[in-house]
Formats: sequence, structure tokens, C-alpha cells
Amino acid sequence: MPKKILLIDDDPVLLDTLRYRLTREGFLVITAEDGVAGLELARQEKPDLVVLDLMLPELDGFDVCRILRKESNLPILMLTARETETDKVVGLELGADDYLTKPFSLRELIARIRALIRRAGVSEAQETPPVLSAGGVQVDTARREVLIKGEPVALKPKEFDLLAYLIANKGLALSREQLMEKVWGYEYEGEARTIDVHIRWLRVRIEADPSHPQLIETVRGVGYRFRDR
Repeated sequence: MPKKILLIDDDPVLLDTLRYRLTREGFLVITAEDGVAGLELARQEKPDLVVLDLMLPELDGFDVCRILRKESNLPILMLTARETETDKVVGLELGADDYLTKPFSLRELIARIRALIRRAGVSEAQETPPVLSAGGVQVDTARREVLIKGEPVALKPKEFDLLAYLIANKGLALSREQLMEKVWGYEYEGEARTIDVHIRWLRVRIEADPSHPQLIETVRGVGYRFRDR
């Protein structure tokens, strides 16, 4: 069955272009031109991925993202026409899995869509995944639950995936390139900010003192390591 993509954008020309190209790539495409209609389509059609513009009438992309993330774990790729780092960070904080800044290449958009869908499929296909643990942190990848010294901690989907990968490779220095490829599913293209932001959020959630992390170490010139202790 073809994967279903929901495009939410108020630019009809862009919607037509993306619908045409994604349909040729084998996707089933549905579209909405405002946030309210997009949210209803997401609930009714159960898409495999949402491509969500930030600036929308009726209900903006931030609000749509926040509501969708409360209701499901479906992958969300956010589009923004603004270069400000704040918009990107807020989008990720609200639960978007990835973002692209307009204008973007169709090839890159398709690559990121495929990567997000592939990552979601891998997670669903793991019927008896292991329970990972290190440093008082326990990660149940089947239930997608995290316990810190026996207490549950809520993580956003990408935070969870990143933490699970770090613990699965505890003691190893992992480069940003590795983390981008294994967790986000596509090649590293200078997206250091994405990795660093998620590491910072993880530290806030799991470290006793995020300003002096004891679990997730920065390995200068390389990337990060989860301490094996």
C-alpha cells in the first residue's frame, strides 16, 4: 500500500507542485490549506506523515503540531519560510520530527519524508525490542517508556529515539553524523543545531544537574557519549 502524506500549506501553487511530485514518487497525497482543515484531515485520514507549514490561516502550524503530537506519534515535517532559529527550536520543542526552511529542494524534501517514514516503520516492526538501561535510566522501546530511578519521564518521540540510541551504544563516542543518520534516518548535512538542541532537552529531562551533565557527555571534536557506569 502506498504511504499517505498529508500536506498542510496555504500556498496552492506549492501544494499542486508537491502533490504532483510526491504522487509520481508513489505516495498517496491529501492536502489542506488551513490549520483547522488540516487537523480534521489528520484525524480522519490517519496519514503516515504530515508536512506542515508554519504560517497557516485559522490555526497556525505551531498549534496544529502541538495538538497532533498530543493525539499521535505520526511523523511531522515542519516547513518554515523564516530563517530564525527560534521558530525551528519551538517547532522541535512542540514535537515536530524535522524541519525544512523555504525555499527547499524537492529532492531533499522527498529524502527526509522517506527517512521519517522508514524510521517510524522500523520502530513499529520491532515486536520484542529490548529494555535498555544505563546510569539509572531504563528505556522500554516496546512501550516507549522511560524510567529514571524508577520514576516515569515523558519524552518527545525524537528525544526518546535519541536516548535509546545513545544508551544502546553506551560508552561509545558517537558523532553528530552517526546520530543524524541513525536517529533521523538521513545523511548529516551540517544540522548540528538539531542534534545539540535535542541533547540539551534530554539533559534537562534526565540529568540531576543539566548544567553539569553526568550521563550524556560532550566529546569534544566528536559528538556525544552516554556514560557506561
